Amino acid sequence: MYKHVACLVRKDDMTHEEFTEYWKNEHSPLAKDIEGVVRYHTVYPNDPENSEFDGLAELYFETLDDLHEALGSEGSRDYDPTREVAAAAREDVNNFLAIDERPRFIGEEKVWKDEVDGDTDGLYKHSAFLVRKDGMTHEEFRDYWENEHSPLAKDIEGVVRYQTVYPTDPENAEFDGVAELYFETIEDLHEALGSEGSRDYDPTREVAAAAREDVDNFLAVEKRPRFIGREVVQKDEVDAEGY
Repeated sequence: MYKHVACLVRKDDMTHEEFTEYWKNEHSPLAKDIEGVVRYHTVYPNDPENSEFDGLAELYFETLDDLHEALGSEGSRDYDPTREVAAAAREDVNNFLAIDERPRFIGEEKVWKDEVDGDTDGLYKHSAFLVRKDGMTHEEFRDYWENEHSPLAKDIEGVVRYQTVYPTDPENAEFDGVAELYFETIEDLHEALGSEGSRDYDPTREVAAAAREDVDNFLAVEKRPRFIGREVVQKDEVDAEGY
């Protein structure tokens, strides 16, 4: 499944509450009906004042061609969608988003662990936008992430679903990948991965602590945005087996 993740940053003249109201009531009903979208998630920050973004919008497509036709390719901000609803949604983002400050990521998702049968609605999610260490190639980074870190991360205490998203065009992607960890409670998430704004947290759980130590082996931690929020599934035409 191919996925477009938009890290949303509100316009300068909007409060977070105004932004959220517009996003929920005006934009999301349009975005979920973009041609080709089979699943649409929104993730609202648990702690808006300390969050790095105002929210995440995640749109899933069955093919990469469908995604590109609707939302453009890596690096393109001024794409001109040929599909009617996609074009209307692209125009609407100017009403509430600071477009040039909004990172985005296009990739292919891999699920490593799923104890919720694909039902992520209402779960708390930690999304880490990964940037490799200086001196590593993307291929070296991915090899370490897949073979060393992910087998550890999926077993972090409290994690009920763990998935990774690999860039379809690494040379033009804004990040080297996205790691998404789901928890049933915000307390479980904070104990394992810290709270908003904390980079030097000290996990008390054994596997979480080992995973926290391991990130220094392949990530430029200070360059890695992260987002903690609660996921809402706005549209789902794919069952768990579709992953």
